[in-house]
Amino acid sequence: MFAKLIVVAATLGFASAHCPNSCNGHGSCGASGVCTCFDNWGMGGEAGGDCSDRMCPYELAWVDSPTSAGLIHQYAECAGKGVCDRESGECACLAGYTGKACARQVCPDDCSGHGTCEYMDELAYGTVFNDFSTGLGVGAQIPGGSVAWDTGRARACVCDAAWTGINCASKLCPRGNDYLATRANTGVAAVYQKQKITLVEGSVLDGSFQALPTQAKTAMHGSSFALTFTSKMNEKFTTTPIVINSGWAGLQTVTTTLAYAVKNALQNLPNRVISEVNVVTNATDLITPQMYDSLTIEVEFVGTATQGKQNMLEVSSLACTDGCTPYISGIKALSQWHATPLTHTSHLAETAVADYNTYECGRRGKCDSDTGVCACFEGFTGEACSEITALV
Repeated sequence: MFAKLIVVAATLGFASAHCPNSCNGHGSCGASGVCTCFDNWGMGGEAGGDCSDRMCPYELAWVDSPTSAGLIHQYAECAGKGVCDRESGECACLAGYTGKACARQVCPDDCSGHGTCEYMDELAYGTVFNDFSTGLGVGAQIPGGSVAWDTGRARACVCDAAWTGINCASKLCPRGNDYLATRANTGVAAVYQKQKITLVEGSVLDGSFQALPTQAKTAMHGSSFALTFTSKMNEKFTTTPIVINSGWAGLQTVTTTLAYAVKNALQNLPNRVISEVNVVTNATDLITPQMYDSLTIEVEFVGTATQGKQNMLEVSSLACTDGCTPYISGIKALSQWHATPLTHTSHLAETAVADYNTYECGRRGKCDSDTGVCACFEGFTGEACSEITALV
Protein backbone atom coordinates (compact mmCIF):
# COMPACT_ATOMS: atom_id res chain seq x y z
CA MET A 1 0.00 0.00 0.00
CA PHE A 2 2.78 2.40 0.86
CA ALA A 3 4.50 1.66 -2.47
CA LYS A 4 1.31 2.47 -4.42
CA LEU A 5 1.06 5.87 -2.74
CA ILE A 6 4.62 6.68 -3.75
CA VAL A 7 3.86 5.75 -7.38
CA VAL A 8 0.68 7.90 -7.44
CA ALA A 9 2.51 10.87 -5.93
CA ALA A 10 5.29 10.55 -8.46
CA THR A 11 2.74 10.39 -11.28
CA LEU A 12 0.96 13.55 -10.04
CA GLY A 13 4.27 15.38 -9.82
CA PHE A 14 5.11 14.45 -13.43
CA ALA A 15 1.66 15.55 -14.67
CA SER A 16 1.88 18.93 -12.99
CA ALA A 17 5.17 19.65 -14.74
CA HIS A 18 3.98 18.51 -18.19
CA CYS A 19 2.67 21.26 -20.54
CA PRO A 20 -0.52 20.62 -22.55
CA ASN A 21 0.27 19.04 -25.90
CA SER A 22 3.89 19.99 -25.35
CA CYS A 23 2.95 23.54 -26.40
CA ASN A 24 2.46 22.18 -29.94
CA GLY A 25 6.02 23.13 -30.76
CA HIS A 26 5.06 26.82 -30.63
CA GLY A 27 6.25 27.67 -27.17
CA SER A 28 8.44 26.64 -24.26
CA CYS A 29 7.22 24.69 -21.27
CA GLY A 30 7.85 26.21 -17.88
CA ALA A 31 8.59 24.43 -14.66
CA SER A 32 5.01 24.90 -13.50
CA GLY A 33 3.61 23.25 -16.64
CA VAL A 34 2.55 26.52 -18.24
CA CYS A 35 3.38 27.23 -21.89
CA THR A 36 5.15 30.44 -22.79
CA CYS A 37 4.09 30.77 -26.42
CA PHE A 38 6.23 32.17 -29.17
CA ASP A 39 5.22 35.47 -30.70
CA ASN A 40 1.82 35.41 -32.42
CA TRP A 41 0.82 32.07 -30.90
CA GLY A 42 -1.64 31.35 -28.11
CA MET A 43 -4.99 29.69 -27.64
CA GLY A 44 -8.42 31.16 -28.34
CA GLY A 45 -7.00 34.63 -28.82
CA GLU A 46 -5.26 34.66 -25.45
CA ALA A 47 -1.68 34.06 -24.37
CA GLY A 48 -0.68 30.63 -23.11
CA GLY A 49 -2.81 27.49 -23.29
CA ASP A 50 -1.31 24.92 -25.60
CA CYS A 51 -0.04 27.49 -28.17
CA SER A 52 -2.16 25.82 -30.86
CA ASP A 53 -3.75 28.95 -32.32
CA ARG A 54 -2.32 31.85 -34.24
CA MET A 55 -2.83 35.41 -33.12
CA CYS A 56 -3.89 38.00 -35.70
CA PRO A 57 -2.44 41.50 -36.15
CA TYR A 58 -3.54 44.23 -33.76
CA GLU A 59 -4.46 47.79 -34.64
CA LEU A 60 -6.28 50.68 -32.98
CA ALA A 61 -9.90 49.67 -32.57
CA TRP A 62 -12.42 51.51 -34.71
CA VAL A 63 -14.96 51.22 -31.89
CA ASP A 64 -14.46 50.04 -28.34
CA SER A 65 -15.58 50.66 -24.78
CA PRO A 66 -13.65 53.25 -22.76
CA THR A 67 -11.23 52.27 -20.06
CA SER A 68 -11.73 53.43 -16.49
CA ALA A 69 -9.52 56.40 -17.40
CA GLY A 70 -11.76 57.26 -20.32
CA LEU A 71 -9.34 56.09 -23.00
CA ILE A 72 -10.76 54.79 -26.26
CA HIS A 73 -9.39 53.28 -29.47
CA GLN A 74 -7.11 50.84 -27.69
CA TYR A 75 -5.30 48.18 -29.69
CA ALA A 76 -7.54 45.30 -30.69
CA GLU A 77 -7.11 42.20 -32.79
CA CYS A 78 -8.19 42.96 -36.38
CA ALA A 79 -9.02 46.47 -35.11
CA GLY A 80 -12.35 45.12 -33.90
CA LYS A 81 -13.60 44.99 -37.50
CA GLY A 82 -12.61 41.50 -38.52
CA VAL A 83 -12.59 37.85 -37.42
CA CYS A 84 -9.29 36.15 -36.79
CA ASP A 85 -8.59 32.90 -38.63
CA ARG A 86 -6.70 30.95 -35.95
CA GLU A 87 -5.27 28.55 -38.53
CA SER A 88 -3.66 31.18 -40.75
CA GLY A 89 -3.33 34.14 -38.39
CA GLU A 90 -5.06 36.37 -40.93
CA CYS A 91 -7.98 38.73 -40.40
CA ALA A 92 -11.17 38.19 -42.36
CA CYS A 93 -12.30 41.83 -42.46
CA LEU A 94 -15.93 42.83 -42.33
CA ALA A 95 -17.45 44.63 -45.29
CA GLY A 96 -16.06 48.13 -45.64
CA TYR A 97 -12.66 47.40 -44.10
CA THR A 98 -9.39 46.12 -45.48
CA GLY A 99 -5.72 45.71 -44.66
CA LYS A 100 -3.64 43.28 -42.68
CA ALA A 101 -5.38 44.28 -39.44
CA CYS A 102 -8.57 45.72 -40.99
CA ALA A 103 -7.11 49.12 -40.20
CA ARG A 104 -8.25 50.88 -43.38
CA GLN A 105 -11.65 51.68 -44.75
CA VAL A 106 -12.50 50.85 -48.33
CA CYS A 107 -14.21 53.40 -50.53
CA PRO A 108 -17.79 52.70 -51.65
CA ASP A 109 -17.88 50.80 -54.96
CA ASP A 110 -14.18 51.55 -55.37
CA CYS A 111 -15.26 55.04 -56.45
CA SER A 112 -17.03 53.49 -59.46
CA GLY A 113 -13.90 53.87 -61.55
CA HIS A 114 -14.43 57.65 -61.63
CA GLY A 115 -12.27 58.77 -58.73
CA THR A 116 -9.51 57.90 -56.33
CA CYS A 117 -9.79 56.57 -52.79
CA GLU A 118 -7.98 59.00 -50.50
CA TYR A 119 -7.08 59.01 -46.82
CA MET A 120 -8.63 61.66 -44.65
CA ASP A 121 -5.33 63.48 -44.20
CA GLU A 122 -5.04 63.72 -47.99
CA LEU A 123 -8.38 65.49 -48.40
CA ALA A 124 -7.70 69.15 -49.10
CA TYR A 125 -9.82 72.13 -48.16
CA GLY A 126 -11.69 73.65 -51.07
CA THR A 127 -11.55 73.09 -54.80
CA VAL A 128 -8.52 75.23 -55.59
CA PHE A 129 -5.48 76.51 -53.69
CA ASN A 130 -6.92 79.99 -53.30
CA ASP A 131 -9.97 78.71 -51.44
CA PHE A 132 -7.58 78.43 -48.52
CA SER A 133 -5.09 81.16 -49.22
CA THR A 134 -5.04 84.27 -51.37
CA GLY A 135 -1.29 83.95 -51.73
CA LEU A 136 0.56 82.94 -54.88
CA GLY A 137 3.35 81.15 -53.09
CA VAL A 138 4.98 77.78 -53.29
CA GLY A 139 3.53 74.77 -51.54
CA ALA A 140 0.78 72.23 -51.66
CA GLN A 141 -2.78 73.05 -50.83
CA ILE A 142 -3.30 72.84 -47.11
CA PRO A 143 -5.01 69.55 -46.16
CA GLY A 144 -7.79 69.21 -43.65
CA GLY A 145 -5.21 69.47 -40.88
CA SER A 146 -6.74 66.79 -38.68
CA VAL A 147 -4.36 64.92 -36.42
CA ALA A 148 -7.01 62.47 -35.21
CA TRP A 149 -6.22 58.78 -34.82
CA ASP A 150 -8.04 57.91 -38.04
CA THR A 151 -6.46 60.42 -40.44
CA GLY A 152 -4.44 57.70 -42.15
CA ARG A 153 -7.22 55.11 -41.94
CA ALA A 154 -10.58 56.63 -42.84
CA ARG A 155 -10.96 57.12 -46.59
CA ALA A 156 -13.32 58.78 -49.04
CA CYS A 157 -13.66 59.13 -52.79
CA VAL A 158 -12.20 62.14 -54.56
CA CYS A 159 -14.11 62.21 -57.82
CA ASP A 160 -12.71 62.87 -61.27
CA ALA A 161 -13.82 65.93 -63.17
CA ALA A 162 -17.53 65.88 -64.09
CA TRP A 163 -18.36 63.19 -61.51
CA THR A 164 -19.81 63.49 -58.01
CA GLY A 165 -21.41 61.54 -55.15
CA ILE A 166 -19.94 59.51 -52.30
CA ASN A 167 -19.08 56.75 -54.79
CA CYS A 168 -18.46 59.03 -57.81
CA ALA A 169 -21.30 57.33 -59.70
CA SER A 170 -23.26 60.48 -60.58
CA LYS A 171 -22.47 62.83 -63.44
CA LEU A 172 -22.40 66.55 -62.82
CA CYS A 173 -24.69 68.74 -64.88
CA PRO A 174 -23.86 72.23 -66.17
CA ARG A 175 -24.50 75.18 -63.88
CA GLY A 176 -25.84 78.57 -64.82
CA ASN A 177 -27.83 81.59 -63.80
CA ASP A 178 -31.51 81.28 -62.89
CA TYR A 179 -33.04 83.31 -65.69
CA LEU A 180 -36.00 84.46 -63.58
CA ALA A 181 -34.00 85.40 -60.50
CA THR A 182 -34.02 89.17 -60.07
CA ARG A 183 -31.08 91.27 -58.99
CA ALA A 184 -31.32 93.54 -55.98
CA ASN A 185 -31.33 96.63 -58.19
CA THR A 186 -32.11 96.10 -61.87
CA GLY A 187 -31.81 99.83 -62.45
CA VAL A 188 -28.04 99.59 -62.50
CA ALA A 189 -25.74 97.56 -64.70
CA ALA A 190 -25.16 93.93 -63.80
CA VAL A 191 -22.05 93.16 -61.78
CA TYR A 192 -19.77 90.36 -62.89
CA GLN A 193 -17.20 88.64 -60.72
CA LYS A 194 -13.73 90.16 -60.83
CA GLN A 195 -10.51 88.56 -59.65
CA LYS A 196 -7.34 90.59 -59.27
CA ILE A 197 -3.86 89.12 -59.44
CA THR A 198 -1.07 91.24 -57.98
CA LEU A 199 2.51 90.28 -58.88
CA VAL A 200 5.09 92.10 -56.79
CA GLU A 201 8.51 92.23 -58.36
CA GLY A 202 11.86 91.47 -56.97
CA SER A 203 12.24 92.68 -53.40
CA VAL A 204 13.56 90.10 -51.01
CA LEU A 205 11.58 90.72 -47.84
CA ASP A 206 12.62 90.01 -44.31
CA GLY A 207 10.36 89.05 -41.41
CA SER A 208 9.26 92.64 -40.87
CA PHE A 209 8.30 92.98 -44.56
CA GLN A 210 10.95 95.60 -45.16
CA ALA A 211 12.72 95.59 -48.51
CA LEU A 212 16.37 94.68 -48.52
CA PRO A 213 18.80 96.55 -50.79
CA THR A 214 17.74 97.19 -54.38
CA GLN A 215 20.65 95.08 -55.62
CA ALA A 216 18.74 91.99 -54.44
CA LYS A 217 16.07 92.62 -57.09
CA THR A 218 15.81 91.45 -60.67
CA ALA A 219 13.16 92.47 -63.16
CA MET A 220 10.13 90.44 -64.27
CA HIS A 221 10.86 91.47 -67.88
CA GLY A 222 10.64 88.48 -70.22
CA SER A 223 9.26 86.13 -67.56
CA SER A 224 6.41 83.82 -68.48
CA PHE A 225 3.68 82.27 -66.35
CA ALA A 226 0.39 80.41 -66.78
CA LEU A 227 -3.10 80.53 -65.27
CA THR A 228 -5.23 77.56 -64.26
CA PHE A 229 -9.02 77.76 -64.20
CA THR A 230 -11.18 75.13 -62.49
CA SER A 231 -14.74 74.99 -63.83
CA LYS A 232 -17.88 74.21 -61.84
CA MET A 233 -17.58 70.71 -63.32
CA ASN A 234 -14.22 70.42 -61.48
CA GLU A 235 -12.35 70.36 -64.78
CA LYS A 236 -8.93 72.00 -64.65
CA PHE A 237 -7.65 73.94 -67.65
CA THR A 238 -4.23 75.57 -67.86
CA THR A 239 -3.43 78.30 -70.34
CA THR A 240 -0.58 78.47 -72.80
CA PRO A 241 2.43 80.50 -71.56
CA ILE A 242 1.75 84.20 -70.91
CA VAL A 243 4.84 86.35 -71.44
CA ILE A 244 5.51 89.60 -69.62
CA ASN A 245 6.90 91.37 -72.66
CA SER A 246 10.42 92.70 -72.29
CA GLY A 247 10.37 94.78 -75.47
CA TRP A 248 8.35 97.61 -73.99
CA ALA A 249 8.24 101.12 -75.33
CA GLY A 250 6.44 102.34 -72.24
CA LEU A 251 3.94 101.42 -69.54
CA GLN A 252 0.96 101.73 -71.89
CA THR A 253 2.46 99.08 -74.16
CA VAL A 254 3.12 96.83 -71.14
CA THR A 255 -0.43 96.84 -69.89
CA THR A 256 -2.08 96.64 -73.30
CA THR A 257 0.09 93.74 -74.45
CA LEU A 258 -0.28 91.79 -71.21
CA ALA A 259 -4.04 92.32 -71.00
CA TYR A 260 -4.43 91.08 -74.56
CA ALA A 261 -2.26 88.02 -73.83
CA VAL A 262 -4.21 87.09 -70.67
CA LYS A 263 -7.58 87.58 -72.36
CA ASN A 264 -6.63 85.40 -75.33
CA ALA A 265 -5.09 82.71 -73.13
CA LEU A 266 -8.24 82.38 -71.00
CA GLN A 267 -10.73 82.55 -73.87
CA ASN A 268 -8.78 79.94 -75.84
CA LEU A 269 -9.09 77.30 -73.14
CA PRO A 270 -10.74 74.10 -74.45
CA ASN A 271 -14.50 73.55 -74.67
CA ARG A 272 -15.15 77.30 -74.42
CA VAL A 273 -15.07 76.83 -70.66
CA ILE A 274 -14.52 80.60 -70.47
CA SER A 275 -16.56 82.24 -73.22
CA GLU A 276 -15.60 85.85 -72.53
CA VAL A 277 -13.54 87.89 -70.09
CA ASN A 278 -12.47 91.49 -69.78
CA VAL A 279 -8.91 92.00 -68.63
CA VAL A 280 -7.38 95.20 -67.26
CA THR A 281 -3.72 95.35 -66.33
CA ASN A 282 -1.63 98.01 -64.64
CA ALA A 283 2.04 98.44 -63.89
CA THR A 284 3.93 100.43 -61.31
CA ASP A 285 7.17 101.75 -62.79
CA LEU A 286 8.58 98.44 -63.96
CA ILE A 287 10.87 100.07 -66.51
CA THR A 288 12.95 101.83 -63.88
CA PRO A 289 12.56 99.42 -60.96
CA GLN A 290 11.76 100.91 -57.58
CA MET A 291 10.81 99.29 -54.31
CA TYR A 292 7.62 97.19 -54.51
CA ASP A 293 7.23 97.44 -58.31
CA SER A 294 4.16 95.46 -59.30
CA LEU A 295 1.88 94.26 -62.04
CA THR A 296 -1.86 93.85 -61.51
CA ILE A 297 -4.11 91.74 -63.71
CA GLU A 298 -7.87 92.08 -63.11
CA VAL A 299 -10.06 89.48 -64.83
CA GLU A 300 -13.81 90.10 -65.17
CA PHE A 301 -15.92 87.02 -66.05
CA VAL A 302 -18.59 88.43 -68.38
CA GLY A 303 -19.42 85.36 -70.49
CA THR A 304 -22.55 83.24 -70.19
CA ALA A 305 -20.43 80.18 -69.38
CA THR A 306 -19.07 81.80 -66.22
CA GLN A 307 -22.01 83.58 -64.62
CA GLY A 308 -21.99 83.89 -60.87
CA LYS A 309 -19.17 83.09 -58.48
CA GLN A 310 -16.29 81.20 -60.07
CA ASN A 311 -13.41 79.27 -58.56
CA MET A 312 -10.37 81.43 -57.97
CA LEU A 313 -7.68 81.38 -60.63
CA GLU A 314 -4.36 79.74 -59.84
CA VAL A 315 -1.06 81.24 -60.94
CA SER A 316 1.77 78.98 -62.08
CA SER A 317 4.70 81.21 -61.19
CA LEU A 318 7.49 78.62 -60.87
CA ALA A 319 9.69 77.52 -63.75
CA CYS A 320 8.38 74.60 -65.81
CA THR A 321 11.01 73.87 -68.45
CA ASP A 322 12.38 70.78 -70.22
CA GLY A 323 9.88 67.91 -70.13
CA CYS A 324 7.25 70.06 -68.41
CA THR A 325 4.06 71.62 -69.75
CA PRO A 326 3.21 74.37 -70.28
CA TYR A 327 6.81 75.43 -70.86
CA ILE A 328 7.29 78.59 -68.79
CA SER A 329 10.30 80.38 -67.36
CA GLY A 330 8.43 81.25 -64.20
CA ILE A 331 8.33 84.74 -62.73
CA LYS A 332 11.95 84.98 -61.80
CA ALA A 333 11.64 87.98 -59.52
CA LEU A 334 8.36 87.30 -57.75
CA SER A 335 8.29 88.44 -54.14
CA GLN A 336 7.09 86.26 -51.30
CA TRP A 337 3.37 85.94 -50.73
CA HIS A 338 1.06 86.36 -47.79
CA ALA A 339 -2.42 85.06 -46.98
CA THR A 340 -3.69 88.59 -46.44
CA PRO A 341 -3.37 90.94 -49.44
CA LEU A 342 -0.66 93.47 -48.73
CA THR A 343 0.87 96.06 -51.03
CA HIS A 344 4.30 94.45 -50.91
CA THR A 345 3.33 90.79 -51.34
CA SER A 346 2.00 88.92 -54.36
CA HIS A 347 -1.60 87.89 -53.87
CA LEU A 348 -4.96 87.19 -55.50
CA ALA A 349 -8.34 88.47 -54.37
CA GLU A 350 -11.95 88.73 -55.48
CA THR A 351 -12.56 92.43 -56.09
CA ALA A 352 -16.17 92.29 -57.31
CA VAL A 353 -18.89 89.84 -56.29
CA ALA A 354 -21.24 88.83 -59.11
CA ASP A 355 -24.92 89.61 -58.70
CA TYR A 356 -25.64 86.64 -60.93
CA ASN A 357 -25.96 83.22 -59.34
CA THR A 358 -24.98 79.73 -60.43
CA TYR A 359 -27.25 76.73 -59.98
CA GLU A 360 -27.34 73.21 -61.33
CA CYS A 361 -29.36 73.35 -64.56
CA GLY A 362 -29.97 77.02 -63.80
CA ARG A 363 -32.62 75.93 -61.29
CA ARG A 364 -34.91 75.67 -64.34
CA GLY A 365 -34.34 72.01 -65.10
CA LYS A 366 -33.47 68.64 -63.56
CA CYS A 367 -30.12 66.96 -63.77
CA ASP A 368 -29.98 63.45 -65.21
CA SER A 369 -27.14 62.06 -63.13
CA ASP A 370 -26.67 59.15 -65.54
CA THR A 371 -25.96 61.34 -68.54
CA GLY A 372 -24.97 64.70 -67.05
CA VAL A 373 -27.59 66.40 -69.24
CA CYS A 374 -30.17 68.89 -67.98
CA ALA A 375 -33.84 68.19 -68.70
CA CYS A 376 -35.10 71.76 -68.92
CA PHE A 377 -38.56 72.78 -67.75
CA GLU A 378 -41.02 74.01 -70.33
CA GLY A 379 -40.05 77.41 -71.69
CA PHE A 380 -36.33 77.04 -70.99
CA THR A 381 -33.44 75.74 -73.03
CA GLY A 382 -29.67 75.74 -73.23
CA GLU A 383 -26.98 73.56 -71.75
CA ALA A 384 -27.76 74.86 -68.25
CA CYS A 385 -31.41 75.81 -68.92
CA SER A 386 -30.41 79.44 -68.56
CA GLU A 387 -32.12 80.64 -71.77
CA ILE A 388 -35.82 81.35 -72.15
CA THR A 389 -37.80 80.19 -75.18
CA ALA A 390 -41.30 81.40 -74.21
CA LEU A 391 -43.13 83.02 -71.37
CA VAL A 392 -45.15 80.42 -69.47
